[in-house]
Amino acid sequence: MKNYTLITSICSAFILLFSISTNSQEKENESGLDKFVEFFTFYPNKKKAAKDSTLYESKIITAPIISYSPETNFGFGVGAKYLFKFKGSGEETRTSNMPVSLLYTLNNQFFVYSGFEIFTNQEKWVISGNIRFQNYPRYYYGIGRNTPETNEEIYDSFQFLIEPILMKRMFARYLFIGGGFRYNKIYDTTVKPNGLLDTNRPTGFDGSTSTGLEFALLYDSRDNILNASKGWYFEFTRGFYNTSLGGTHDFDLTRFDLRHYLSISENNNDVIAFQAIGHFANGDVPLSELALFGNEQMMRGYIEGRYIEENLLATQVEYRKTFKDSRFGMVAFVGTGDVFNKTTDLKLSDLKLNFGVGLRFMLDKKEKLNLRVDYGAGNESDGNFYVNIAEAF
Repeated sequence: MKNYTLITSICSAFILLFSISTNSQEKENESGLDKFVEFFTFYPNKKKAAKDSTLYESKIITAPIISYSPETNFGFGVGAKYLFKFKGSGEETRTSNMPVSLLYTLNNQFFVYSGFEIFTNQEKWVISGNIRFQNYPRYYYGIGRNTPETNEEIYDSFQFLIEPILMKRMFARYLFIGGGFRYNKIYDTTVKPNGLLDTNRPTGFDGSTSTGLEFALLYDSRDNILNASKGWYFEFTRGFYNTSLGGTHDFDLTRFDLRHYLSISENNNDVIAFQAIGHFANGDVPLSELALFGNEQMMRGYIEGRYIEENLLATQVEYRKTFKDSRFGMVAFVGTGDVFNKTTDLKLSDLKLNFGVGLRFMLDKKEKLNLRVDYGAGNESDGNFYVNIAEAF
């Protein structure tokens, strides 16, 4: 099977929106398109917010999803963003974001995910984290940065992950420090008999449980959580996992995510966005906790897990072009990165590259929430399409 895989979530709403003629676009934006988007938007507290000025009018923006990939067949589901503020929060408090994605495939597989960031009043506290429950296949080519494409095989497993982190604002306006816990269970793994994974049998290949405590630091000065035009974002976590907490392996895991946004055009609100990520594992690291190279957010174009190792470094730059008085936009991005076991294995001449372009349609002007479709490729990838709600980073 070729590396080329259509890992898409093709939103029918997006296709319809782009089929509309650009002629009399402004009129459409203020009438037909607004009405269309409004059809998929719900306001849980609309009546209460109209009577109480201290309430933020929360909203749930949804989009239908049709997806296809060779390992899942066709999939159907819905993606949603819940945007809200606690009572009494003003302009000084950024909008909290709770996305939810639900997908079911014709192969009887499912996927439920939420990655949330919640601000309390005046941003004194922030609650962030991930929740994931899925029965979803993954590609396996072996462990390392030079595994051949001919190794490709697919294994299936169930996963339940929960990672809540609570942080308090300390020392500076946008600096939060705290911690939490992470529980990641992989079970009911189905492996191809006598296949590569069954032969190699890396630690935790047939299931694992990671239970640990995490230290967390967050600096977040972005002007908008969903689609920033300026500011910095830096998230750092250091987790310690061991059998005394109920896990199956003893190891530690360090991760960071650094982003910066620059507004370069006052006329069109064009933005240059930068991101760098790191994943560093040490000890008796199970297969499920190794770094996965490639996904819909970083190194777009590569199948998730095309390369896996204990450590990963990657970076990307994206130019975001907007058009005045229009919901439509375009992006172009380029990135590089690699996985490695030892620092000496990481060489500039061997870094993997990716590049691509994308289209944008703004679902919500106030929150700057976009529906996006991207195409990414690389020097070691034939390319992939991605469609989702909100920016890649």
